[in-house]
Amino acid sequence: MDQTSLQEFFSASSGLAQLCTQNGWPDPASMRIELLEEDDEQALCAVRFDEVIMEGSGCEAGRVACWGRFRVRLDARGRVVGAELETGDRK
Repeated sequence: MDQTSLQEFFSASSGLAQLCTQNGWPDPASMRIELLEEDDEQALCAVRFDEVIMEGSGCEAGRVACWGRFRVRLDARGRVVGAELETGDRK
């Protein structure tokens, strides 16, 4: 599994929203993924990104650093087919 496939999966997935704490959204440009473990069926990844916070006027009000660890499921070809947040691993 390569870094590009992980980036594409997490950029298109709504799973990162679980880590957002201020009702903002993940900034894909700030996303960093570290592969911690991998076997034929799954991988463990640490994901970090900035949550973008907006004001009512539509201007960016700030950013909050977010991170979590996800257990990623792989198909027989090593492609990402799903991910679950590891319990207790969010900030």
